[in-house]
Amino acid sequence: MVTEKTADRVVNVVIAGLGGQGVVKASDILADAAFRQGLDVKKSELHGMSQRGGSVSSDVRFGPKVDSPMISPGQADFLVVVAADQVDVNRPALKAGGMLISPELLAGAPGKLPAKSVNVALLGLLSRRLDIPVEHWEAAIRANLAEKHHRLNLEAFQLGRQMA
Repeated sequence: MVTEKTADRVVNVVIAGLGGQGVVKASDILADAAFRQGLDVKKSELHGMSQRGGSVSSDVRFGPKVDSPMISPGQADFLVVVAADQVDVNRPALKAGGMLISPELLAGAPGKLPAKSVNVALLGLLSRRLDIPVEHWEAAIRANLAEKHHRLNLEAFQLGRQMA
């Protein structure tokens, strides 16, 4: 499996979905994990009508030196989409040869994945494509979620890694 060498260049990740699906929380976890790796990290969010289930997206950029938090259209290395119906809406963010990570990739998962953990399971899929150590991801999950949600989300993250 090819992984992006995050220490060598800026990596652009767009996370998108609907309000209430944990898009912003997923971007917080990704940014935290990259920061723990010692990378420069910038993040921005677009909320739209997120409180009413509208579109939400978050740009996360990390690498040796990041100047801007915004990802230009067609420049995302990875597009992580939490809601399947948001794939086409956000596809223009993805660069040619970039990778789409969507809920369909979790379709064969054993057992039932709680809807509130899909965002973290998708981060598990993404984590297999980045050279950020698992311990940084797990620490970021613990730091960004309430303790009562740790076990479920750490399991969802590992499930995503297994499905990759």
